[in-house]
Amino acid sequence: MPLTFRLTPRLTSHMPALSLFLALSLALSLPAESAATDSGIESLRASSKAFSSVAKKASPSVVFIQVEGRGREDAVSGARGMTDWPFNDDLFSRFFGDDYPGMQRRAKPGKPRREVSQGSGFAFAANKESTFLLTNSHVVENAGRIRVKLHDGREFDARLKATDPKSDIAVLEIGVTDLPTLKLADSSRLEVGEWVVALGNPFGLSHTLTAGVVSATGRTSLGINDYEDFIQTDAAINPGNSGGPLLNLEGEVVGMNTAIFSRSGGHIGVGFAIPSNLVRVIADQILASGSVVRGYIGLAVQPLDADLVQALHLNSHRGVLVNQVNLNSPAERAGIQPGDVLVSFNGTPLSDGGHYRNQAALAKPGSRVKLGVLRDGRALTLPVEVGLLDELGNQRAEAAQSVGLVVRALTADESRRLRNLRGVVVVSVERGSLAALAGIQPGTLILEANRKPVTSQAEFLAALGDSEGSVLLRLLDNGSSRYLTLRWK
Repeated sequence: MPLTFRLTPRLTSHMPALSLFLALSLALSLPAESAATDSGIESLRASSKAFSSVAKKASPSVVFIQVEGRGREDAVSGARGMTDWPFNDDLFSRFFGDDYPGMQRRAKPGKPRREVSQGSGFAFAANKESTFLLTNSHVVENAGRIRVKLHDGREFDARLKATDPKSDIAVLEIGVTDLPTLKLADSSRLEVGEWVVALGNPFGLSHTLTAGVVSATGRTSLGINDYEDFIQTDAAINPGNSGGPLLNLEGEVVGMNTAIFSRSGGHIGVGFAIPSNLVRVIADQILASGSVVRGYIGLAVQPLDADLVQALHLNSHRGVLVNQVNLNSPAERAGIQPGDVLVSFNGTPLSDGGHYRNQAALAKPGSRVKLGVLRDGRALTLPVEVGLLDELGNQRAEAAQSVGLVVRALTADESRRLRNLRGVVVVSVERGSLAALAGIQPGTLILEANRKPVTSQAEFLAALGDSEGSVLLRLLDNGSSRYLTLRWK
């Protein structure tokens, strides 16, 4: 009988050993996988407990705010043009509508409209008689009545203690003494990637919690507020969350929710909160004096782009470039010059113009700060005595500098020699300024600004400050009078 050979795969001859190996491997791996799964679940449970703990701790301090105000009178469209029955009759309008063919639109006076808006807030300070709440300025603007609802269902009328629209911060007061307050944390220690929790009343849904991470810090130049240093987060923030707290996992306030970036009006993962350090400075001033004052340095800056870095022979983009120093300002007295690069403010590195502006505004008037400066390759530290930011006065001074004129009042003798004319005389004209380009020279007499007589430097500065980017001057030079417009915007 012939022999038959069957080629068998090598694996077949070792099958019993391999099967045993796989069985043992599976048996050994099951406990490890189970342990890993259990560990992951425990980690999730811990996170869940952390969020729950924040909610339990903070919710009693978070309030729902409803604001009632009176809006403009509505111009209610009636029947069109006709004043006789039936065209001005409501029943006619119901059947045929306000767009009945052939009629001209006629508006009839409407009733004052009651506007109702809502937002969030939280308790942060108290005394023996009252509790003080923080919220956004835009939540309570134009308020006729502010109603606050607490977590336990109680409702109170709140008094607006003060508001600071430039930072969008407001402080309310209610006659309650048993409301727990939240601690304001040090927001400068907040890091990108940290878990945060937003509490508030989005869409009127009381005490809603959302969680996310810090996406970025130090966001400026967004055009939301005059003074910006926002925390960016992906924790869901929606309409109605404004004024509510952004909390860390210890239940401390790291920010006040204030804005969202959205094309639809709802949450798309980009929300902004005012950092607690800025909130604290403004709130403390409001509690102490009922108003907010800001520091004034008196210079303007711009970012450093690649061309400027190269032209100024700098080694990095760090800092901001000084492009203007205001006349008689603390910056001018300290010796700061256009072309200087500011790299630090009291030892804190400056990242951009918004950062500098915030630091200057938060500096206490009368205090001394140190500005780190790069000038022609040299590092300087210049001490500056901070002034008081007089919004109107500083705007007027800056407008005067924009046109490049320094003026003074006429003396009595000068006025008599000019047949009792009254005005201000130009003392100096800045080289290359608008005034110089327009041909104004020292000795020129300015009789009017924007069709109003000016007889002193204060009146002239006031006219410039009240102008919206241009001023109409009536001048007297070389014995003849003429009108001239200077435009700086």
